[in-house]
Amino acid sequence: MNKYHTIESIDFKGDILILKVDGKTHQFELSKCSSKLLNASEEQRNNYEISPSGYGIHWPMIDEDLSIDGLLGIKHSVPSGKKAS
Repeated sequence: MNKYHTIESIDFKGDILILKVDGKTHQFELSKCSSKLLNASEEQRNNYEISPSGYGIHWPMIDEDLSIDGLLGIKHSVPSGKKAS
């Protein structure tokens, strides 16, 4: 399994999502990335699961998923395993 990211911490300060990913801290306004998290309770926000590959975060109580690539505005390509001839 490819390891896409290392998610070190997930916190909230008001309506801001604060992620420490791959050694860097990023802040996201919930109003711009997730209306479900924006309207969630503290308990719902703090109940999350990080995917083993570090690709995303899932909040089961509100059925919300966010990809780290999507938040950071990057895209990983999947290796095809074939060499160009």
